[in-house]
Amino acid sequence: MFEKILILCTGNICRSPLAEALLRDRAQAQGKKVLVRSAGIGALVDHSADQTTQQVAGLHQIDLGGHRAQQLNLELTRWADLILGMEKHHLDYTNDLDPTTRGKTFLLGHWSKAEVPDPYREPQEAHQLAYDIIAEAVEQWIARI
Repeated sequence: MFEKILILCTGNICRSPLAEALLRDRAQAQGKKVLVRSAGIGALVDHSADQTTQQVAGLHQIDLGGHRAQQLNLELTRWADLILGMEKHHLDYTNDLDPTTRGKTFLLGHWSKAEVPDPYREPQEAHQLAYDIIAEAVEQWIARI
């Protein structure tokens, strides 16, 4: 059982805040008690979620209004029982930062062997594609936590 889940992307303003909110909502809807946080390996610290990501999230009844980006650090890696990254280089960065994370770091899209492309500064369609991949991956993880 995973109780503390950390979700990673690059800037912590597009993919990981969306996945954080979606995973938290889906877990709560199923009565699963998990704490979910997100961070970036190159975070735009204290920035809100990207406007286009917020628009796409809103289309799916997800509110990212309170999100503030934070940088990945040892405190977060040690806090988490499970760390999920959007792309392989997020996992590599995490394992280099904290070798104790090996064995608890996976791609968010682990079960479908999918990476989530970065929609930053891309049109809304790219953000929707990221949402679709994230939503499918979250459902696959929910079944296992």
